[in-house]
Amino acid sequence: MLDRRFVAENVDLITENCRQRGAVSDVTRFAELDLLRRQIQADIDRLNQEAGRVSKSIGKAAPEERDALKAEGRRLREEAAALQAKQTEVLAESEAILRAIPNLTHPDAPRGGEDAAVEIQRGSTAIPAFDFAAKDHVELGEQLKLFDFEAGGRVAGHGFYFLTNDGVLLELALQRYALELLLQEKFTVMTTPDLARDTILEGTGFMPRGPETQIYSITGSDLSLVATAEITLGGAMHEKIFQADELPLKLCGISHCFRTEAGAHGRATRGLYRVHQFTKVEMFAFTLPDQSEAMHQQLLDLECRLFDGLGIPYRVIDTATGDLGGPAYRKYDLEAWMPGRGEAGEWGEVTSTSNCTDYQARRLAVRYRTAGEKGTNFVHTLNGTAIAISRAIIAILENHQQADGTVRVPEPLVPWMGKDVIGG
Repeated sequence: MLDRRFVAENVDLITENCRQRGAVSDVTRFAELDLLRRQIQADIDRLNQEAGRVSKSIGKAAPEERDALKAEGRRLREEAAALQAKQTEVLAESEAILRAIPNLTHPDAPRGGEDAAVEIQRGSTAIPAFDFAAKDHVELGEQLKLFDFEAGGRVAGHGFYFLTNDGVLLELALQRYALELLLQEKFTVMTTPDLARDTILEGTGFMPRGPETQIYSITGSDLSLVATAEITLGGAMHEKIFQADELPLKLCGISHCFRTEAGAHGRATRGLYRVHQFTKVEMFAFTLPDQSEAMHQQLLDLECRLFDGLGIPYRVIDTATGDLGGPAYRKYDLEAWMPGRGEAGEWGEVTSTSNCTDYQARRLAVRYRTAGEKGTNFVHTLNGTAIAISRAIIAILENHQQADGTVRVPEPLVPWMGKDVIGG
């Protein structure tokens, strides 16, 4: 979230930022409540000081005056307690508004809704020109026996699936492929829990419960299934205070991801594109404030290297303000060309990377201390998808399909697949 004082002192700026991002937040009401909170605190301090003076005077007062002084002390303390209760209510209301206000926005981010996003670069692989009728990944997967949606539906319902045979090997190969690169780049590799406390989800900017949530929550507990390892990797450093020379810290997490995907239907979302569970290799970084823009570019470069290595055509999108979500200051999406998507092929998102500045760090209380300086400051946090397995599989099957129905295995995956063709 943003700094309380900054919001209260910049109502017009924050209101306009909310408008550009499509967020509904009553910033004016927040400023009124914050002023009221401070006024109440001043009254509480005054009453406590008066009560203290009365308490000290009792011992020096004449016996006949002491009962009146004691009564006056009780009245002052009761009045202060009543104001404290009122302040708690005011603080709760203002805190709810503050937590719903999105991050500030990078000045170069495109303004507008989803359609205002700007393409800023293309990958090194050209869109394939097939001399045969291209199939989508669902048809290819069925023919090559790579996944089983019917069995997934019987076991867990629509949107779940089994990976089978070479589909399993492809998932494991993609994980190893991403890990090898990230290990070279000095990331600390982790597997993460599939569950997190709701406070950790809220700290990273996810809504764990409520009518608009995309999160699966565990009834009777404060736990939810994670939608991404961004939640667990960020939460791993909850209330941590770094030394400045420990940053940047780069983490890589492998996790299952669970999403309700409410309302997601249609041809473009069928098959593996929008599912309720998938595996993802996620990048996460904690940095000093002056390091975060360079780190954001580094995460994007790593995503590009991974998909260039897989021979997948893609474009990079500078996400527009109306599609940023709450925590992101700036976000880049990498969209792969998917020949089987739509009537003649379409772009489909496969990764994203966001600079969240200190928005998540404030909620998670993650700080750093500089040697020789007093106090602490908030770190910056960034996240980026290395490989979302289900969508990477779509891109590989559809772009590397061959006329005979087989699929070429991208060269970097061959050592882990043990073959260079699926179905040959």
